[in-house]
Amino acid sequence: MKNFASLTKQLLALTLIISFQTFAHQHAGMAETPQSSAFELIVLGDSGGIEDGNLSAFLLRSLNSSHYVALDAGTIVNGINQSVQQNAFADLPIKQNDNWTTAGTILREHVKGYLISHAHLDHINGMLVASPEDTSKNIYGLASVNNMIGETYFNGKAWANFTDRGIPPMLNKYHVVDLPVGKPINIEDTDLVVTAFSLSHPVESSAFVIENGSDMFVYFGDTGPDVVEKQGKLEAIWTYLAKQIKHKQLRGMVIEVSFENERPHNLLFGHLTPKLLIQELHNFASKIDGETPLNNLKVVISHIKYTLAKGVNPRHNIKQQLDEANDLGLEIIIPHQGQKLLF
Repeated sequence: MKNFASLTKQLLALTLIISFQTFAHQHAGMAETPQSSAFELIVLGDSGGIEDGNLSAFLLRSLNSSHYVALDAGTIVNGINQSVQQNAFADLPIKQNDNWTTAGTILREHVKGYLISHAHLDHINGMLVASPEDTSKNIYGLASVNNMIGETYFNGKAWANFTDRGIPPMLNKYHVVDLPVGKPINIEDTDLVVTAFSLSHPVESSAFVIENGSDMFVYFGDTGPDVVEKQGKLEAIWTYLAKQIKHKQLRGMVIEVSFENERPHNLLFGHLTPKLLIQELHNFASKIDGETPLNNLKVVISHIKYTLAKGVNPRHNIKQQLDEANDLGLEIIIPHQGQKLLF
């Protein structure tokens, strides 16, 4: 009986140990899951022209929320439709609506605002044409960007004025919010905070540093390199990010590369090449402690110029040139329309 009792105690102890280890493993896994990814990015439009229906536009949300903010709006409805077809919204809790398609529900109920980098048509066309069936939300941009959108498009001539400022009659669907440079602003109806910076382009463009808690993501509108533009605007962003990285995690960025390396500097028109982007990211890395500070950083390449020329594949050439120059350990991503990416 003593041996039986001793054996029972040993089996009980072993069971408790196994149960504890199983619980600890499951608990650890649960704790790590929120840290594995912080943001979801949906690619509504990946190109910089000239093909309509696939122009610069992304949706970003924190994984703690079902509400997106649009990062530029060159293509909206077609981009959402393409993304729905590719199951990019599979993890989004969408409440089906008898009156609207899935794409309509996403646009109307889940997209809570637009961050517009600049007023060129290939960055706002989707928002304009979707406006009649959109819901009320905010348009965020630098003051010069918002003013140009109102003067050029929402003016009752090029398009009805769906905003709450500018040329009457004002339909008051969109509330226009001027973003100050370098000051964090809450994005309404989301858990995101945005800080805007000015970029060099033929019209003023902008970058958005988007934060949720200790996580950051950066979206760049069209931008020329500092070595060409001589305005130091990217330098200011790299300096800001280098300071933020000391206590926050940079999850990734979207940044443009419009042309191949062969494009001469005087014909860049405020855009980047693979060589110039890597030079800029070297400058960024030099401001951060550590031997390989940007290793494994996810860099999504946007605004590659589409062409109708025969035998020319800019996407392939730019990807190859970026890979050859990538001595920083970056994870370079050439996205496609309808794709979902986690950061």
